[in-house]
Amino acid sequence: MTQLEQAKKNKITAQIRKIAHQEGHSPQSIREKIAQGKIVIPYNKNHRPKKPYGIGQGLSTKVNANIGTSADFFQIKKELQKLKAALSAGAHTIMDLSTGGNITQTRQAILAHCPVPLGTVPIYQAAVQAVKNFGSIDNMTVKDIFRVIIEAAQDGVDFFTLHCGVTIESLNRLKQEKRITDIVSRGGAILAEWISKNRQENPLYKYFDEILDICRRFDVTISLGDGMRPGSIADATDRSQIQELILLGELAQQAQAKGVQVMIEGPGHVPIDQIQTNVQLEKRLCHNAPFYVLGPLVTDVAPGYDHITAAIGGALAGAWGADFLCYVTRSEHLHLPTAEDVKEGVIVTRIAAHAADLAKGIDRAWDWDKKISQARRQRNWNKQIALAIDQERPKKMRQRFKSNIRDACSMCSEYCSLKIMDRLNKT
Repeated sequence: MTQLEQAKKNKITAQIRKIAHQEGHSPQSIREKIAQGKIVIPYNKNHRPKKPYGIGQGLSTKVNANIGTSADFFQIKKELQKLKAALSAGAHTIMDLSTGGNITQTRQAILAHCPVPLGTVPIYQAAVQAVKNFGSIDNMTVKDIFRVIIEAAQDGVDFFTLHCGVTIESLNRLKQEKRITDIVSRGGAILAEWISKNRQENPLYKYFDEILDICRRFDVTISLGDGMRPGSIADATDRSQIQELILLGELAQQAQAKGVQVMIEGPGHVPIDQIQTNVQLEKRLCHNAPFYVLGPLVTDVAPGYDHITAAIGGALAGAWGADFLCYVTRSEHLHLPTAEDVKEGVIVTRIAAHAADLAKGIDRAWDWDKKISQARRQRNWNKQIALAIDQERPKKMRQRFKSNIRDACSMCSEYCSLKIMDRLNKT
């Protein structure tokens, strides 16, 4: 039985107990929300990640890191270095988005070294293989797609992104919208081309029930992909995006009824004043299924700094109820990320997630801030660094510009406000 099926039967699994301990909740409360579709635990029976995490209502905001090869760069060794960087920075999940080299070998290598849940996007591999074997994406068959889904599930992939909401109807609506950036989802664009060239419905939508059978067999969590997500601020919250979201909400209920865990993916590029609306729409239309957002990026004008534009949006989205933040690196829109890009992307996104947890009233988040504030008040530099999200950078910075005064920093030195207050409090 899947985690969802067991939860519905009032059974508390070992994974539920682990998540309850991590989060400071009772196992029963976690079980109830899994049964209601408000929390998921990605946990393929063939992978059994050593560090499972819960994603959803009432839990701390989780962070995902994307890695994977491209057609230009496809060294498995490099991807394993990125995996190590992501894990060392504190990523809760990893996604392998490989499109170059031997995708199966890359996935299996990452899985073998990945103690946290791993996700993939099966349509990527199906499309790459179709181009290699038949010359174009539109020659991809339904059997090709299912072959990849089954293979990845058997390998142990814990969650799949499936772009089921890119349909004939949604593509017709997209044409009427006249977006600036059309479809920016790679999976969405692949399926749009296949649908248009073959004049057939999206196989991921048409055969969704059969896909559920596969996912149920291995307990693969489905992440319903936002193929119509906006790729520019001007395209945010349009009819194409919202129509897809309505459909994803319906598919989520279908998956849950069949015992398959599901979460919903969201935008994308969204101006600050629309983030709350986007989160509230997902929660309402998808009956509080966990919400997984890419960023969102709050402006389009900062290439090279999109890890920051995404962190701003991620903090706000999380504060309003988003459950899962997909990191964005500084190389977004520019090149395949390096291991250093991956590390920095995870750290910046973890900062956003933590800021969101403070807004959500997560007790452990508040305790963490309180402890580092107390260390700062005491000017205990070692303790501050030990409590930091990233310990490496503050340690180097502290050593680089040391003050002549032991218990002060070189910014204020003898005029440190806390030292002044110490003197005042003694009088």
